[in-house]
Amino acid sequence: MNGETPPTSVGSTGQLKTLAVRISEDLRAQLDVLAQLTGRSTTEEIRLALEHWIEKSKADPAVLKKAETVRAEIERDAQTRRNAIAAIFDSGSTGQSSAKSSIPRSTGRATKDSQ
Repeated sequence: MNGETPPTSVGSTGQLKTLAVRISEDLRAQLDVLAQLTGRSTTEEIRLALEHWIEKSKADPAVLKKAETVRAEIERDAQTRRNAIAAIFDSGSTGQSSAKSSIPRSTGRATKDSQ
């Protein structure tokens, strides 16, 4: 684009990924002019704008409330999965002993009933 500059923002960590965004001609023209005025590339201007928006969103009470709801859902799902794994493998961490009595375990030896 405009002689891409290396990422200089503090929010950049790890490998960079490409993101395609469709914008109007007018918005693109404004972005190009802004990049020219600041001496940054259009990519860097977009990255800075996104970082600013994310930081602003992190402080938004509605976003914070939704994040807590999502976090609680994730935790419930994770607990359900942990319980399922424990039931399958009879780890005893859920206090369910019915799995042990209803599923015979193979010992690798032939028994009188299995012959």
